[in-house]
Amino acid sequence: MLSQEQIKKIESSSVTEAIKLVTEWFPLEVVFSSSLGQEDQVLTDIIFKNNLPVKIFTIDTGRLFNETYELLDRTTARYKKPVQVYFPESKDVEQFVTVKGVNSFYESVDNRKECCNIRKVKPLNRALEGASVWITGLRAEQSLNRQTMSMIEWSEEKKLYKFNPLINWTYDQMVDYINKNNVPYNPLHDKGFISIGCAPCTRAVEPGEDARAGRWWWETSQKECGLHQTVMSKG
Repeated sequence: MLSQEQIKKIESSSVTEAIKLVTEWFPLEVVFSSSLGQEDQVLTDIIFKNNLPVKIFTIDTGRLFNETYELLDRTTARYKKPVQVYFPESKDVEQFVTVKGVNSFYESVDNRKECCNIRKVKPLNRALEGASVWITGLRAEQSLNRQTMSMIEWSEEKKLYKFNPLINWTYDQMVDYINKNNVPYNPLHDKGFISIGCAPCTRAVEPGEDARAGRWWWETSQKECGLHQTVMSKG
């Protein structure tokens, strides 16, 4: 377990140094889940350029935008390093689609959450097996739910640390980093798609709308798929 002194050191360090610290304290047990969003591309750039020993993975739900697949190809070509891809279990998808329909997530929140669980949460759990630290690209600005998150928190459910190195970054900081470092990003971001998930569940947002408003826009839920709703404790 991390001490309070170690947690404070992480919180007071630069993103690069903070990631380096956790890789030293948990060698070969640090993973980063990338959805290929802007925040995740910033972290991918930092990890790959600094040769930090972090396994980067992404989840292919089978319903992503073509632009997202193209970005994955551009990213691995740019850095000449692999991003491991996890897929949902085919039997789970087959049963869900056969019983409830290919787009049944529009019909109820329960159906949508079941689809997210099959296509995202279960593959994530497989990807996190053996990890002690799970790095994410979450930022507090993204939603009310994320404003209460700390930079590094203990997940009792998953038995690992969830590390959010960009939690205090602003949107402008993120875009500035991308522009200065010529980081590859999804062209949909330039068309009003701030938060990009599965194609059937994502739309562009209007000026002034919340960044998560384009996700599951037909719902009045918390706009989360289940990946980042676990109750955490700080150390």
